[in-house]
Amino acid sequence: MPKKKRTVTIQDVAKKAKVSVSTVSRVLNGKADVASDTQHRILSVIDDLGYTTNLAARSMRSHKKNLVGLIMPDIAYPFAIEVMKGVNRAIAESEFDLLVYTTGDVRKSGRAWHEQKYVSLLTNSISDGVIIVAPVAGEFNIDAPIVSIDPLASNPNFPAVHATNYQGAMDAMEYLLGLGHKRIGYISGRAELESSNRRLKGYKDALKKAGISLDEKLIASGDYTTETGVSGAQQLLALKNPPTAIFASNDQMAMGVYQVAQEMGLRIPDDLSVIGFDNITESKYLGLTTVDQFISEMGYVATQMLIKLINGEKFESQTYKMQTHLVIRNSCRNCGS
Repeated sequence: MPKKKRTVTIQDVAKKAKVSVSTVSRVLNGKADVASDTQHRILSVIDDLGYTTNLAARSMRSHKKNLVGLIMPDIAYPFAIEVMKGVNRAIAESEFDLLVYTTGDVRKSGRAWHEQKYVSLLTNSISDGVIIVAPVAGEFNIDAPIVSIDPLASNPNFPAVHATNYQGAMDAMEYLLGLGHKRIGYISGRAELESSNRRLKGYKDALKKAGISLDEKLIASGDYTTETGVSGAQQLLALKNPPTAIFASNDQMAMGVYQVAQEMGLRIPDDLSVIGFDNITESKYLGLTTVDQFISEMGYVATQMLIKLINGEKFESQTYKMQTHLVIRNSCRNCGS
């Protein structure tokens, strides 16, 4: 029976590097009072021995861990990737490291419970604070630094960053209406999120402002995934009187519309105008007209807010509203022209 490999300890590192345990500890904690050659020797020994510190144990000994947590539902989607780009940029400019937790799927059941669990775990043991993206949980009853991106409510009980979703949807609709479209299909986002509800309200209010009666058949339910973009487009384009344009409430679902249009032999924008929301990288290559909500910048701002919270600094407002901007490309055309 093979021997169980012994865990390398800080004492092992100190012995091999011929220094005290306290000197190794100072290097691990980033202290600047260790001579450069000694520091290099200790780091070399750490690499040689494969020593890793126990973050939870370190957190019990130190008030500050210089580590922040990022909790998000699914890191595979473009929205998440853009958020992480902004978070990463802010982390690179700081003294903090980042730990990412994910449930792996926006549609997984029990997400609110998972969010509560992760927030409790991270804030009680190994991190100084947490950024949580598009949370299902409405509040977190914990006395620790938390910042949300795209929160469940407009004004949660913790600092948050979200886009001007209503205005962005209004701008998208007014652009389509200005092109002469009167039958505009809409694919909604996750019903539990404030961002989705605000975009839907912008769609409805723009129609009302233009004097066009709301046709509920032109609204398809989605959840911000490509799959529901496909099902939503199939539903809308199967109508006896189909829409001349479709406003998908995010770019991921707009990609689903493109897929269905191609399968049906419809040309964009000649036969169908399409507009999205997010301005993810892929939308540029599709030529998709969309609403930019500066996702990467939201990640950057949220991280800066969290670091200020951790350091006991104050900021002007609990809620940061990222101003949206309509990006016009070539996926829309004048109706009937």
